[in-house]
Amino acid sequence: MINEVYRLFAPKQFRVDLVDEQPGPDDVIVRPTYLSVCAADKRYYLGDRDQQTLKRKLPMALIHEAVGKVLSDPMGQYKLGSDVVLLPNTPFVKDDVIHENYLPSSHFRSSGYDGFMQSFVVMRRDCVIPFAKADPQTMVMAELMSVGHQALWHFDRVAHQRRQRIGIWGSGNVGFIVALNLRKMLPDSQLVLFSVDAKQMEYFSFVDEHYLVSEIPDGLRVDHAFECVGGSAAGMVINQIIDHINPMGTINLMGVSGDAVGINTRMVLEKGLSLLGTSRSTHEDFAAVIDLIDGNEDVQQYLSTIINGVVDVKDIKDIYTAFDAALAHPFKTVMRWEI
Repeated sequence: MINEVYRLFAPKQFRVDLVDEQPGPDDVIVRPTYLSVCAADKRYYLGDRDQQTLKRKLPMALIHEAVGKVLSDPMGQYKLGSDVVLLPNTPFVKDDVIHENYLPSSHFRSSGYDGFMQSFVVMRRDCVIPFAKADPQTMVMAELMSVGHQALWHFDRVAHQRRQRIGIWGSGNVGFIVALNLRKMLPDSQLVLFSVDAKQMEYFSFVDEHYLVSEIPDGLRVDHAFECVGGSAAGMVINQIIDHINPMGTINLMGVSGDAVGINTRMVLEKGLSLLGTSRSTHEDFAAVIDLIDGNEDVQQYLSTIINGVVDVKDIKDIYTAFDAALAHPFKTVMRWEI
């Protein structure tokens, strides 16, 4: 089977490669229908990675957030035309201690392995999960939600049970899905949002309080915190969290930073704080959030608010249009994939 794979081969330069696919008898063939552009895709598109990384990973098809329709299933497990979420992480080793999303042996699409910008995708059947009710345009947010679910699983395992007030630093996509997961997981906790952008905070209608980071009251304290900023501001944000967190709280680090950052380790020790790092997600995380989205209209409505726009992609020129639109907006740009 000849597949068309849309690969980034240099910053802001895509090409179509023809690939001879050889599906196995256990594979499911899926046609992508909706793809969501994430921050990592933008960085590759702009060439905002070190040259060694770009040389090692390109050419590569981008996008790891996707839903699609089943084209073929030799085993008959999935009905043809049924909607499925595509899982970007493909594990090859089962470890009793280390989760699949942290194993170096796992292959993650659009990070060294082709993502979902393809005419069709050959998927291992354990890497697709069906859904029934939600609009596919909204369900494409499942991968992003699953990352938040993974962070909360880690948090729930480690954090002490005093969870009266939880702080979220960052009002972008990651902050949004963390706050939404927290709202559903800990409905009785008070959620407090901290941001530099007053306009973006308006999207977080389900949090209890919000503050600009320059206007945090001196006496405000949280029991636990989630850092969802990353980048060059990560160190400043983490240190601000350290100032405003109660002793023995957990700081959940979710923002990606390309450079090392300096943090106030003296106060980490003095307060007995725990720093947790989370990245990506597992099959179990996906299954949980797909059920959450499919079964809750309010969650679907909240997720729809962070979709800035949907771009119809019918040829390679439309891909550039979609990525330029994604760069112009703070939240999510979705591609309706019709190539």
